Amino acid sequence: MRTTVGIIGGGPAGLLLARLLHRTGIDCVVLESRTRAYVERRQRAGMLEQGTVDVLRACGAGGRLDAEGLVHQGIELRFEGERHHIDFPGLTGGRTVTIYAQTEIVKDLVALQLAGGPPLLFEAEALGVEKPESTSPVVRFLHAGRERTLACDWVVGCDGGHGVARSAFPAGSGRSFAHDYPYSWLGVLADVPPSCEELIYARGTRGFALHSMRSPSVSRLYLQVPNGTDPADWPDGRVWDELAARFAIDGDWRLERGPVTAKSVTPMRSWVHEPMRHGRLFLAGDAAHIVPPTGAKGLNLAVSDIRLLARGFAELLHSGATELLDSYSELALQRVWQATRFSYDMTRMLHAQPDGDAFENRMQLARLRRITVSRPAAAELAANYTGLPLPEPQGPTGPAGDQ
Repeated sequence: MRTTVGIIGGGPAGLLLARLLHRTGIDCVVLESRTRAYVERRQRAGMLEQGTVDVLRACGAGGRLDAEGLVHQGIELRFEGERHHIDFPGLTGGRTVTIYAQTEIVKDLVALQLAGGPPLLFEAEALGVEKPESTSPVVRFLHAGRERTLACDWVVGCDGGHGVARSAFPAGSGRSFAHDYPYSWLGVLADVPPSCEELIYARGTRGFALHSMRSPSVSRLYLQVPNGTDPADWPDGRVWDELAARFAIDGDWRLERGPVTAKSVTPMRSWVHEPMRHGRLFLAGDAAHIVPPTGAKGLNLAVSDIRLLARGFAELLHSGATELLDSYSELALQRVWQATRFSYDMTRMLHAQPDGDAFENRMQLARLRRITVSRPAAAELAANYTGLPLPEPQGPTGPAGDQ
């Protein structure tokens, strides 16, 4: 097989890139190691920045998103028995966020791809990327019981932190930066209408809790737990009791309870690989960076990577210039590090620190209080949460376009 852009990974990043390339007139092939059913069931993020919503609409994947997505005007911070609303539109000039599950984004993009897009091969396991420094890199993959090759002009690895794309970087050609947090999240899905209209971030001495949702009838909730926690140690009753305690306020509010349909534990980690390019091989999404979910940046960072790559490939097609592709890693990392900083700050501010003392406790409260009484502090949180603009290249080519 031969194509212009070989895409490893059929999650939202790889599928979105394929869709954007197809609409630009650039041929590509997507290789996904899992089955379609697995990919469309895989539970991940559900909070979309304004820019993510905009690009999904622009590529033709906005139908169900607009019909079923839940537009949120802000978030609620809870601490010391108080509740404080952060007004996103009022603080950002009209920007909002939208709740729409990643599973649904994948379903929408898969349907578009199979209906008339470039090839999407499920159960096609990438085995390696050869000659990434050359003008004709090759992806070896296993499909339908035999090994095959995909010859490309360019390769984009959207295959996560354990995929083959990053392993194709030669030793010494990159560097990774990592920080592991001393706690995890116990996440539950429940068939019960949300007890809130917007996400609740609750900080207390018992630990952090988050109330989110997937739809008007399905709630998604999280509890801070020690690393190594077994979900089996948290029967449903214990989960609901602890959530109710952590969300409690000095006022009239009640947590609705219902059947828990899924439980999982997610370790908290920040990780960034530099650079995000080697030769004609690019990394995007979790293949290049991971953030704790506190700031809801993981999926949105992957989308911003793809937007930058799509611009670069469009410039290459229209003018033959490679300036945007050449600046991809530098530009992407600017936004990656800002999102990593924001996620780190949110995580440190809202979670009970296992080694924390009374001073640390007061510092967390001071940070939260500053956000609730200072418009500039609240605006900084709102700007980061709804999504910073894409960085623009500097130089003779000028700006790359609108965000």
